Amino acid sequence: MGLLPTYNHIINPKLKNIYLSFNANGELVIKSPKVPIERIEKLIISKSSWIEKAKQKLMQKKGQINFQENKSIYYLGDPYMFEHNINDSKTVLVFDGESFVLHHRVYDGAVFGRKIDRFYLQRAKEFVPPLVDLWANKMQLNPTAIKFRKTKSQWGSCNSKNVLSFNTMMMKLPQNIIEYIIVHELCHIVHKHHKKSFWEMVERFMPNYKQARMELKSYI
Repeated sequence: MGLLPTYNHIINPKLKNIYLSFNANGELVIKSPKVPIERIEKLIISKSSWIEKAKQKLMQKKGQINFQENKSIYYLGDPYMFEHNINDSKTVLVFDGESFVLHHRVYDGAVFGRKIDRFYLQRAKEFVPPLVDLWANKMQLNPTAIKFRKTKSQWGSCNSKNVLSFNTMMMKLPQNIIEYIIVHELCHIVHKHHKKSFWEMVERFMPNYKQARMELKSYI
């Protein structure tokens, strides 16, 4: 069993089956009802080829943040290096346009993660609303409010009251993709679905939306 990859096993009695996935750091996550560990390990061995291929595909995506490795932090589509500066003063994350530097007395990935999340939130609040106003005026639409939060699976949403919600992680993306997400959600003010009429409206205001969708798939 020494050949087994490391994994995070989450037991959920409500589940009927065993599910395999990866988190943002490339760690294998297994969700299952309460089952013998031997069954889990047997499944991992049988799915070893799929696990390796899926992990490689995941690691090729842009925008991942893994504080255990020297990786880049993406901001508006560009990668920036990050580093830790040992400092006894107040914990501060500084972005100078060339790199991200965490000033902190000891290295702590969790602290860094929270600081990055806060950075994306602050920048989203500054950067996105003017673009929403620009596109809403072009499209003659009126969202009732704009909200921001970090989510795992959605870049944006529009509820029944026409409140637009955006994932703060969209600040990793190039501006053209951010604008596609905005146009996409504004179109949901008119069409609360993804049927043909919805996509026709998206294309009317953003003819190259298919290219933006494809590019978006390369980010996590």
